[in-house]
Amino acid sequence: MLETELIAKVTGADSENRTDQRFAVHGTDLGILWDGGDGRVFVLFGDTFGEGWGGDGGGPNSADWRCNVLGFSTTRDLDKGLELETFVPREDGKAGQVIERDERRDEVTVIPNSGLAIDGVQYVHYMSVREWGPPGYWHTNYSGLAVSGDGGVTWEKPWGARWINRAERDDPFQMAALAREGEYAYLFGTTNGRHGDAYLARAPIGRMLDASAYEYRTESGWSPDEFAATPVLRGPVGELSVAYNTYLGKWLALHLDDPGGAILLHTADNIDGPWSPGHIAVPGREFPGLYGGYLHPWALDGPDIYYLMSQWGPYNVFLMRTRLNL
Repeated sequence: MLETELIAKVTGADSENRTDQRFAVHGTDLGILWDGGDGRVFVLFGDTFGEGWGGDGGGPNSADWRCNVLGFSTTRDLDKGLELETFVPREDGKAGQVIERDERRDEVTVIPNSGLAIDGVQYVHYMSVREWGPPGYWHTNYSGLAVSGDGGVTWEKPWGARWINRAERDDPFQMAALAREGEYAYLFGTTNGRHGDAYLARAPIGRMLDASAYEYRTESGWSPDEFAATPVLRGPVGELSVAYNTYLGKWLALHLDDPGGAILLHTADNIDGPWSPGHIAVPGREFPGLYGGYLHPWALDGPDIYYLMSQWGPYNVFLMRTRLNL
């Protein structure tokens, strides 16, 4: 097991950020991180609740519910925590929802999965959740890429950048992690929920908003058929985060193993693998109800990695540090 330490609570009433008072963020989760390319790290949270939050898990929806909220950080010294300086605001100045829901009755919420900035444009992979099931299980209508050209203030969801889930609920790119290598954008995708394998897709940077431009990794190469994709990382994979680490000279993949009850870290020399067996970064017995594990983009060049982890009971987000003694 790797050497891991909790550095700070990032959100909630008893965090140093006091997001409850400053931004009406009493309870939230995820905290997806990416370098915005403008001197800020973007920090995108999932379902968020304000005054009236139940205090244990998500809800109720009457408690100033927002499907997602976007904060910003410029913190370099992560050993002191992760400061959230601002959020994209709504009219009252508190954190506002940024990626809007569809006008459809069968959509429960819009959950972000990963973010990436390219040439001043922000991209987020998200999923349209149709219904929640037992813990670790849910069904989606589709997933897609949202795009912002104004620093994350406003977002569009192009129709051509969507992966529609079939009636069999088996589309392999419903929950995805974004990465870039060279002139390609990559998607590491899983089926809806936390129990599938991870698959790999890529498209030229200039065509990443065109779902028809993607090709999918198979055992024999790349195919235009997403259902021909073969696993690059065996499941169960949930809340996957992928980035290149210059200290190790390897790719890192961090994700929840559910029902194993741990956040695992894998390494690979190449973005398409082969990936190492998972090393336990955070054991569930020490942090019950854990999930997530989103790598901080400014901490990929030293012996320690930093990432954000959620816990369901506190329903808030924590900054973690793991030493890469692999």
